[in-house]
Amino acid sequence: MSDRLPSIKVLLLPKDTNALGSIFGGVILSHIDLASAVEARKTAPHRYVTKAMREVEFHAPVFVGDIVNFFTETVRVGRTSLTVRVLVEVERWGAGRGERVTVTQAEVVLVALDSAGHPMPIVEEGSA
Repeated sequence: MSDRLPSIKVLLLPKDTNALGSIFGGVILSHIDLASAVEARKTAPHRYVTKAMREVEFHAPVFVGDIVNFFTETVRVGRTSLTVRVLVEVERWGAGRGERVTVTQAEVVLVALDSAGHPMPIVEEGSA
């Protein structure tokens, strides 16, 4: 597990909390979206928009001071879209030791756009 590198890593602050004092789920969703875009650009350097986020279920809360890691993997590349799996884990530091907790995971479908905002092939026709 320690050999994995996150696509993005963030420290969440009090401004990111909900009324209960834990991190607002929408903040996590926003970072999932950003992490998937970082991963998509590894496949091809296009502009991407998010078409869908599949089945996001939160299994543990995120607290102020948690370091949140967003690990990504491209699971499918189609003609104009690709699917990225995002795994969200937090690092909690307390009592002198670190703990890793899985918060959620999601599959994000992104579509590549040309300069006019129309879907475009991710890989040029005829290239490998």
